[in-house]
Amino acid sequence: MKTEVCSPSPSEGELKPQDTPITEGKQKSSWELRLMLTCGATLAAGILLETLNSDPLVSQALYTICYLSGGYFGLRESLASLRKGEVDVDLLMVLAALGAAYVGAPFEGGMLLFLFSLSNVLQNHALDRSRQAIQALMQLRPTEVLCKVGERFERVAVDSVKIGTIARLKPGERIALDGEVTEGHGSVDESSLTGEALPVYKESGSKLFAGTINQTGSLLYRVTSPSSESTLTRIIAMVEHAQARKAKTERFLEKAERYYAVAIILFTLGLIIIPPTLAGADLSSSFYRAMTVMVVASPCALVISTPAAFLSAIAGAARQGILFKGGVHLERLAAVDIVAFDKTGTLTSGKPTLQSAVAFPLGIHGEADQEKRKLKLIQIAASLENHSEHPIAGAIQEAALKAGLESLDIQNFEAILGKGARATVAGMDCFIGSPSLFKELGGTLQVAEEALVAEALSHGETTLLLAQSKPDGTFKTALGMLTVADNIREDTADAIERLKTIGVERIVMLTGDAHQVAETTARLLGIDEVRSELLPQDKLRIIQELNEQGKVAMVGDGVNDAPALAAAHVGIAMGAAGTDVAMETADVVLLSNRLNRLAAALNLARRSRAIVAQNLSFALLVIVILVSFSLSIGIPLPLGVVGHEGSTVLVCLNGLRLLAIKNRSN
Repeated sequence: MKTEVCSPSPSEGELKPQDTPITEGKQKSSWELRLMLTCGATLAAGILLETLNSDPLVSQALYTICYLSGGYFGLRESLASLRKGEVDVDLLMVLAALGAAYVGAPFEGGMLLFLFSLSNVLQNHALDRSRQAIQALMQLRPTEVLCKVGERFERVAVDSVKIGTIARLKPGERIALDGEVTEGHGSVDESSLTGEALPVYKESGSKLFAGTINQTGSLLYRVTSPSSESTLTRIIAMVEHAQARKAKTERFLEKAERYYAVAIILFTLGLIIIPPTLAGADLSSSFYRAMTVMVVASPCALVISTPAAFLSAIAGAARQGILFKGGVHLERLAAVDIVAFDKTGTLTSGKPTLQSAVAFPLGIHGEADQEKRKLKLIQIAASLENHSEHPIAGAIQEAALKAGLESLDIQNFEAILGKGARATVAGMDCFIGSPSLFKELGGTLQVAEEALVAEALSHGETTLLLAQSKPDGTFKTALGMLTVADNIREDTADAIERLKTIGVERIVMLTGDAHQVAETTARLLGIDEVRSELLPQDKLRIIQELNEQGKVAMVGDGVNDAPALAAAHVGIAMGAAGTDVAMETADVVLLSNRLNRLAAALNLARRSRAIVAQNLSFALLVIVILVSFSLSIGIPLPLGVVGHEGSTVLVCLNGLRLLAIKNRSN
């Protein structure tokens, strides 16, 4: 009995939904259903004619059809395994049915094949439920889009639309392609993609994602990716291929199945040969009992217990905007007891703003002159930061843009990794960076300026000092102080509390911010452990240290934290809708910017682990009971078949419960 859902997945860079066998799986399920019904009908007709003492040749013909239809897929799978030098449970079922026919019990053998094929049909139907989430995502893709062709708008097939095309979006329409708003404003329902219940406001420059719904407002947008590379298409491909990547438990059971099946065959042969040889038992009775043991000892329920749960969990998570890249990562997340967060863009919005700019020295100029010096300070700082891609640099540049300040000429720019930068600005050698670096390089401040810096740091604001430097690198004078704040996300404190509630033992914040800023943020969020003033390589080192102390989940934006994400037990990228790098580097992707999705993902992983444990325990218990009864008192083969196949169906249904877990975070 095979449990594969997809063929072996290609590399991450080759994810293509059209390569996955959903249609092929439907066709196989359809044929299995037809053959199962044929098997059942001919079995019923055969036993009826046998009871009525009709021509035995007719009954035998019906039983033959029953065996062929009921055993077709089992025989095909077992022969495929034998060609690989493997033995599986399909072979056990076929041998048991043939053995029953050999000892003159064709009805029992037919009953076995009928219930086995019925179990497979029910099992595949149950697993198909987990695939329906993918099919529902596929149905979110419109086939046409209203595009600008010349001077008018026309309906065009989405597959033919090129990047840069201008498209129109009316209220109530589903978005066909990823794009960027160029004109208009409105609200978009992104729940189908991210799991967010509240609509998201869109204006010029906002990103749009295929499969989401424009609720209000008429929008024009520029297409940024073809249909084959849209966020929705990539998500569908990721979920499909994730279902093909097996968890450690699943791989172990599949490997053990091969040896177990061989052991069962040898044990069955022993039951056939030893009792008649040593104890003079009836060969026919021994053969019948051996066939019953072969059936009830088969590990069908054990083998399906893990994929039934993990496939359902992966599909259910996708509907909540949580993408697991395989059962292995679901299994790993369930074991996590340490969660490490990157601060910027994860615990905070990732969009810092300039809070204040104060020119030094303090209090020696009038108010008007002080304002001029403040603007000059911002202008120099923004010019210096023009060559930096750090979010803080963006905040200063945005403030300069709003104030209408032009960028000054920059020469000899030099970045001081993670701490600051220096350059010649309009002929003046300047430095911008953290107060700690300023002091390391020999800078000094007046008492009042020191107090101002300390106050800003105590409020959790990132503080930068702008200074004029001498040719030898030492400082001539401090020109002023700029403070930048990155607002904490609204749901961050609640998400941290949820993680503690569900049993996460340690929560660690990693940041390049000054120690005082980091401590203030951590205190507001209830985070006990802080590592501050870190360079990118420091985060990787700390994750490696934490790995020695427990199972670590690293949560970041998936772009700047790629090494740390890769080093952690589980790497989780947050707010990654439309971010290719995040989708490639992380093991788990949270499509929305709501941090409470992390608690939902961890809870789902632990529920999955619990259900797998339930399934394994139940399946093993049923096997032990049925084998014990078969060996001690002897049970009829049909009863053994019912118990065996019934347990298989029950573990499938138990796994399906994970599809029904509601997203309560909204």
